[in-house]
Amino acid sequence: MKKKTIGRVDKIDFPTLDLYNIDVKIDTGAYTSAIHCSQIVEKDNMLFCTFHSEGHANFNSIEIIFDDYSRTDVKSSNGFKENRFKIKSDVIFFGKTYKINLTLSTRDDMKFPVLIGRQFLSKKFLVDVDLQNLSFNATQP
Repeated sequence: MKKKTIGRVDKIDFPTLDLYNIDVKIDTGAYTSAIHCSQIVEKDNMLFCTFHSEGHANFNSIEIIFDDYSRTDVKSSNGFKENRFKIKSDVIFFGKTYKINLTLSTRDDMKFPVLIGRQFLSKKFLVDVDLQNLSFNATQP
């Protein structure tokens, strides 16, 4: 399979989460992908997640309930280890739907509410840091 080239940032859709035109940073330094989640409640083997962000208007504050989730350790660039919830979702790049694992994190203070890491990028995309919004621009009429 030929790898598609992607830029350092893009706008993509997460239809399963009802999130569209979401700003993402392509982060080859990160292994896992992460998405901003403003509220997480675990109750009766269910995970109740609200995707809201004052700084990112396309985060719609809808509560999504997951019955299939796990926890994983994530090490930040400064070496700090954090145990996060991990969910599976769909993501659309270049009009094609892919499965993606996302860790849930509070990213209100970050410019991008989503990081796309190497685990997802591997065997699918090449990253050209001089480019941006290739997927978004390719799907616009």
